[in-house]
Amino acid sequence: MTNSIEDLAEAKAILVIGSNTTDAHPIIGYQIKKAVREGCAKLIVADPRRINLVDYADIWLELKPGTNIALLNGLMNVIMSEGLADRDFIAARTEGFEELEAILSKYTPDVVEKITGVAADDIRKAAGLYATAENAAICYTMGITQHTSGTNNVLAIANLAMMTGNLGKIGTGVNPLRGQNNVQGACDMGGLPDVFTGYRNVADNAARDKFEKAWGVNLSGTPGLTVTEIMGGAAHGDIKALYIMGENPVLSDPDINHVREALGKLDFLVVQDIFLTETAELADVVLPSAAFAEKEGTFTNTERRVQRVRKAAEAPGIAKPDWQIIAEIGLALRYPMKYSSAEEIFEEIRTLTPSYTGITYERLEEGSLQWPCPSTDHPGTPILHTSAFTRGKGLFSAVEYKAPAEETDAEYPLILTTGRSLWQYHTGTMTRKSAGLEALAPHNWIELNPADAKQYGLADGDRVAVASRRGTITTTVKVTEGIRPGVVFMPFHYAESAANVLTNTAIDPVAKIPEYKVCAVKIAKS
Repeated sequence: MTNSIEDLAEAKAILVIGSNTTDAHPIIGYQIKKAVREGCAKLIVADPRRINLVDYADIWLELKPGTNIALLNGLMNVIMSEGLADRDFIAARTEGFEELEAILSKYTPDVVEKITGVAADDIRKAAGLYATAENAAICYTMGITQHTSGTNNVLAIANLAMMTGNLGKIGTGVNPLRGQNNVQGACDMGGLPDVFTGYRNVADNAARDKFEKAWGVNLSGTPGLTVTEIMGGAAHGDIKALYIMGENPVLSDPDINHVREALGKLDFLVVQDIFLTETAELADVVLPSAAFAEKEGTFTNTERRVQRVRKAAEAPGIAKPDWQIIAEIGLALRYPMKYSSAEEIFEEIRTLTPSYTGITYERLEEGSLQWPCPSTDHPGTPILHTSAFTRGKGLFSAVEYKAPAEETDAEYPLILTTGRSLWQYHTGTMTRKSAGLEALAPHNWIELNPADAKQYGLADGDRVAVASRRGTITTTVKVTEGIRPGVVFMPFHYAESAANVLTNTAIDPVAKIPEYKVCAVKIAKS
């Protein structure tokens, strides 16, 4: 997030796009509702489903899945044509606006209505609410990123924020909400195939030299593979061994049948986790790790806030903290990692990562800190880009709408989009072991508009077979006005009725994220 969670209370307008915030990020969802109720913020929700936040919204943009760029460009077309762009901010802080301006002229509200299904008047109203607000924030999640156009979706959001000057000040920002508690921290630490810690590219000779000296090894300047590329490599026999830590791709990756086939072709599979997940069941070796409350360390949350994690209980059996398991494997491979504690590792992190340099365990005892924090007397950074962007001037990107990789046809006439339930978490590894949570949401379901239910002769509670070009599952019908005709929704938490049997492995060409949010399906009463 460029801004802090508490900043949302200061926003006069909030655009939530591709985020079922109250279900997937309930604390932030509460902050948004509070901003509307107590701060009189105007709320715009762009989502194919009538999510809970729609009840608090001034306007609901019920777009067709996969049409985010068309909608965002349509909003910017209105802002530009009605003279609502912040020309001073554009001139002083950005470059490349002319290229964007040149393509926006074609995205009139009437044209965008035909692509997205959102009424032209609603596009005009939403553009006015966002652009005329004193300060406006954007929140988004995987409804934006999990598309073959995911990178361009994010660039379009950045375009909208820059065009209206809604960056670098309180109550504004481009705010991606992370899907798990330490995703931001994992990325910061180089948990990506093309960067070291602090997002320094592996191809950068100076950066690589610094890490080689610190770790006493020669490092490759060639980026590694993403998760989706790894599965493809395993399926083709190019990858022989795989070490999976804290991930359950047998439920979380698209086209699960393909994932199982790929893992089955490996010579050796190691899984490190706190429970015997569906993926761990396929492993040659399972390494039991400690849960969050059984170890020391830090988490870095969605607003770049570094927080101490303190051990509250002993890990059961032979389970160990992840860092200790990795260090012992390093020793067995004749690369000794002589760490004695999580704090010692953190000291190495702050030595090698400029944005963490000023953060110490001693300071974290007094409270959390937001990076960048370049020195021990620095207070941390609640708001990014206050006077300049990382690259100097912000760069507009002239991104065009492109249809999803898979569209409906006569055989597969419905669009499936997937997401989360408030009562289950990710692949259910932890929440499905909770009797209370399981009682609230014990099985999968598929949401259908009443018009579609009538067409297929279906009612609430009916069992249906849902099929895509990749597989078939069985689930329970939930009829609701909260989803547009021609679109169906399923959560992905349930191993016995796994939505990701159906989803498409087509990926964004830049970020390599699969298109979970759009695939073509058919349904039949079972």
